[in-house]
Amino acid sequence: MAIIQKLLTLVRGTATEAGQSIVDANALKILDQEIRDADTALTASRTDLTRLMAERHIAADKLTAKKAKLQEYNDYIQQLINKNDTELATEVAGKVAELENDIAADTSTIAGMDTNVAKLSGSIRQAQSTIEQLKRQVDTVKATASVQRAQEAIASQATGSNVKLRTAMDSLDRIKDQQALKSAQIDAANELQAQAGDGDLQQRLQAAGVLPGATAANDVLARFKKTDG
Repeated sequence: MAIIQKLLTLVRGTATEAGQSIVDANALKILDQEIRDADTALTASRTDLTRLMAERHIAADKLTAKKAKLQEYNDYIQQLINKNDTELATEVAGKVAELENDIAADTSTIAGMDTNVAKLSGSIRQAQSTIEQLKRQVDTVKATASVQRAQEAIASQATGSNVKLRTAMDSLDRIKDQQALKSAQIDAANELQAQAGDGDLQQRLQAAGVLPGATAANDVLARFKKTDG
């Protein structure tokens, strides 16, 4: 059981390592997708902000209308009191009380909307700034990666060229060695041929001065002796 547990742990560790290698190899692609996802979320946030601002505008218009109606009812109450129409004035006063409650609730709602609009606007600005900064950094990272790939290619080509040059020099040295060996073989063959035939004899006859047109060392000395006599 312990062995099986260790094997399962090994499999999980290997899978994690392989997964991390895949993530590292595709880091830029993943980062690009994450930025696209952030852009999508930012667009949705802008849509939410637009809807919230529209709702706030509608609520504000309704509040303005209620305040105008409230002022109108207040005027009616004053006129009815002046006419001693207490019953109708009381009925209008009920409408005024209802409007005042609605106005208070609407004012609170609009204040909450204003707070949410401010917060959401700030979050959107921060997110936009962060995304733009990320995009600039990604552009820098991509440019650096491109330069590094070019440098690796150049380094690889230079290494390959050096290897080829070393191979060419080795080939040249081998050719020179082969040529030197061939030359030595030819000289040895000529020497053997001279020894096998009359080449050595001809050389000794030449040195002795007996060959036609040949001059020996003794002949040269004899000429000097005659001159002295």
